[in-house]
Amino acid sequence: MSDEVKTTAEAAEAEALPRRHEVHSDPNARNAADQPVPKGVQKTPAAKKSPAQWAYERIIMYLKNFEESLDNEHEAAMGFAGGDVGVMRIEGMGYFDPDIITFYGSDPTGAKTQLVQHVSQLNVMLRALPKSVEQAEPNRIGFRLAQDLEET
Repeated sequence: MSDEVKTTAEAAEAEALPRRHEVHSDPNARNAADQPVPKGVQKTPAAKKSPAQWAYERIIMYLKNFEESLDNEHEAAMGFAGGDVGVMRIEGMGYFDPDIITFYGSDPTGAKTQLVQHVSQLNVMLRALPKSVEQAEPNRIGFRLAQDLEET
């Protein structure tokens, strides 16, 4: 037990800030826990967020960290757990309170794809896919989503 006394503001801020922890076999590996938390995520305490909003914000932080490790020839996609459903290039993401997360994108053939998933069944495997040949720069959806969190 700590004898440290905190102000109400400090206690509220500590409650709003998410706590992250990771350990990797490579001590030089990118660590999402070392990245700054977007301001929009800090505005509302975790206890006041719906499961959908909370999952949405955390996935964005992991997605951005994953994209930062990619070269200019790859972009983020997600693999699906269970069955033979393949992967989806992530082009957008959202949530519907209280408990639905949705991912928008395309499959490897270019077909438009959307996944709607309940937060209790959420499993996201981030994968690196070669970027589309016709585009000069890779699509970095994680950066756009993180910027949106900064502005909200």
